[in-house]
Amino acid sequence: MADKKLANLNVLMIIAPKDFRDEELLEPKKLLEDSGANVTIASTELTEAQGMLGAKVKPDILIDNVNASSFAAAIVVGGMGSPEYLWNNKKIHSILQELYKANKVVAGICLSGAVLAKAQVLKGKKATVWATDESLQALSEGQATYLKEHVVEDGNIITADGPEAAEKFGTTLINAICKLTSRV
Repeated sequence: MADKKLANLNVLMIIAPKDFRDEELLEPKKLLEDSGANVTIASTELTEAQGMLGAKVKPDILIDNVNASSFAAAIVVGGMGSPEYLWNNKKIHSILQELYKANKVVAGICLSGAVLAKAQVLKGKKATVWATDESLQALSEGQATYLKEHVVEDGNIITADGPEAAEKFGTTLINAICKLTSRV
């Protein structure tokens, strides 16, 4: 996408400090940056984060220091570290709620769809998640309707079910951000 339709827009990607899913961060991040977005990576620690498949990423900012109003979108990356580090993080919930209320894009992939549910932004929404008993329970408790699909878009909410959906998730994010920022 050489047209840079997301030029000068800031996008937040949130990862666990350990065991985030590599391609769920790296593929959408590349697509977003290729479209001109400024991607900021946040985590619960500033030390180098370790992906499940060996990727090493230095977060730009602590989640606790994120100013949600600076971003056009927030994406919570999945992986096995998500339940431990991200699911119940109140600051992440606050960021997602603020962006959701401002009609900006809020997204989660893999196990991190549960973060959106726990943040109470999926109430009455259709969503998908990497299906485990715990993640499906989180969606149910968050009053979301689970769809067994790779990528689900419902208003300004985008969810994806795992690493195989990372590229489609990325392109869906770009299109949704364009729509909501009138850059179609």
